[in-house]
Amino acid sequence: MIDRDRIGMTGHSIGGNSAASAMAADQRIRAGVNMDGKFFDPFPVGGLGGRPFLILGTQSVHNPSGSDTSWNEAWARMDGWKRWLSVTGSDHGSFTDGPLIGARAGLPDPETTLAPLRAEKITRAYVGAFFDLQLKGIQQQLLDRPSAAYPEVVFQRP
Repeated sequence: MIDRDRIGMTGHSIGGNSAASAMAADQRIRAGVNMDGKFFDPFPVGGLGGRPFLILGTQSVHNPSGSDTSWNEAWARMDGWKRWLSVTGSDHGSFTDGPLIGARAGLPDPETTLAPLRAEKITRAYVGAFFDLQLKGIQQQLLDRPSAAYPEVVFQRP
């Protein structure tokens, strides 16, 4: 069953940009996640009406001095609960099942040092914790500070 009072949206790459754009257009979406996507549509100047947003991406590109400056602009405009997390050793595909499938097929990704199963575990842990907190009201210490269980995850504080 769909609970219309607990709608969240997440996307990878351009889908992450779409999560923010959809939230700007539809007040029913209560929380959003962008996984390693450039904000092609600028994040709304007035924010998202206080709704929470998580940005999760590669450390090499998505850090405050990284090459994708759209995250800096979006961060400044986020007016609700927010976290900016970067994952050391990841690449653009690390937040999808592509590396898992590639590894099973004998085609590992040469661009990443983060093992596919580890990337999956990190993505599930942080995105799951975000939606549990924001849509179910279940406190999540994982989102409060760096975790010894996930040393690859860097909390950015621009």
